[in-house]
Amino acid sequence: MLATKMSVAFYGHVRQYHNIKAEIDANLKEVLESGQYVLGPMLKRFEQELAEFHGTKYAIGVGNGTDALWLTFKALGIGPGDECITTTNTFFATAEAIWITGATAVFVDSEARTNCIDPAMIEAAITPRTKALVPVHLYGQCADMKAIRKIADRYHLLVIEDNAQAIGAYGDGFKIAELSDAATISFIIQKNLGTFGDGGAVVTNNPEVDRLVRKLRNHGSDQRSCHSPGYNSRLDDLHAGILSAKLRHIEEWSDLRRKWAARYSKGLAGTKNITLPYETPGYRHVYHLYVIETRQAAHRDELLKFLNEEGIDAKCHYPIAIHQQEGYPWGHEARIAGPIPNSERNAACCISLPMFPELTEEEVDYTVDRVLEWDRRVR
Repeated sequence: MLATKMSVAFYGHVRQYHNIKAEIDANLKEVLESGQYVLGPMLKRFEQELAEFHGTKYAIGVGNGTDALWLTFKALGIGPGDECITTTNTFFATAEAIWITGATAVFVDSEARTNCIDPAMIEAAITPRTKALVPVHLYGQCADMKAIRKIADRYHLLVIEDNAQAIGAYGDGFKIAELSDAATISFIIQKNLGTFGDGGAVVTNNPEVDRLVRKLRNHGSDQRSCHSPGYNSRLDDLHAGILSAKLRHIEEWSDLRRKWAARYSKGLAGTKNITLPYETPGYRHVYHLYVIETRQAAHRDELLKFLNEEGIDAKCHYPIAIHQQEGYPWGHEARIAGPIPNSERNAACCISLPMFPELTEEEVDYTVDRVLEWDRRVR
């Protein structure tokens, strides 16, 4: 018997706001009445809270996650003539930030199960021009930072973690930002920790990265009226207030995401035409996205269309890999190091099911039911 049709949203922003409205509103009121809206006390407080959460010495709020990446690259001296190794099955900003600095993006394949960068593919891609490794913690799970750190140490390379999707995740014996020169974060509303607009941050234990990113984000200034070439990329205090209120709940929300992921995985365990997300043993996956893959690329759009017609706002992240975008590489230097079948498969077959802490059992079960119905039809 088919389930009664219902609507399942992809995001729960408004539900989340109403759940902690009093806390968010109190912080916004504090900022508004302080009269200090840029580089003010609320930003300073949030930066301290964010650094404490990550166990790092420093956190620097910036305008968005893309700026967090390229400002970090610039602070570490990455620029023209340098190569940065990363993956192509990620949001465009990862490579875009490399190109903004004038460096070359070098793409290697991802692991088949986690879809994060495959450390086994990195070493063959290293050249005398290689300056940094840029792993992406995709969908909410950490890349293998222990293996990446060993390679970086062997070749004296920098490591910058793109952590736009995995705040609160950790690996087997390591935390994000522990084994790198810096980690960058995006706070756009879709993220596990998202503000009502845009925002980003850099977390690091490197005092020089902290000093230079702070200077670069504020027109090259570290004291009033004294400037050098820089940029305008500051996380304002209103966004900091929203994020400070939300940060208190991030662990609780991660637990809920994991709860819904487990319910999805249990309900979909018997499917024949779908591959479910993989969680590396000993790791904590925080499920920014719950991404399934159709076993055949030809089925992906068919399943997505079916779910959308059934009222489920499923989406694709990311259906066109960076190297497959029209016009690639747009006059920028880029190199694909070896075949990348896993990244291309992931792009061709991925579907993200609704995933946010405020989901209900009924919404998850309805989504499971509809996927199972599609799977039965295909069989």
